[in-house]
Amino acid sequence: MININEVIEMAWSDDVTFSDIEKEIGIKEPEVKRIMQANLKPSSYKLWRKRVRWIKEKKKKSNNFP
Repeated sequence: MININEVIEMAWSDDVTFSDIEKEIGIKEPEVKRIMQANLKPSSYKLWRKRVRWIKEKKKKSNNFP
């Protein structure tokens, strides 16, 4: 049984990746997104998606530097 609160807490954390959630809980990115969308208010979900995209871009840019 998936602990929805644990998924939401991990997903909101800036330090936890979708890969980390998959290793810890056993669910992939699309399922995390479905859980978040089903359990957050629409405005909170949009804010979370914006943060996720921003963090992915930030990490991608930092990994490109030698």
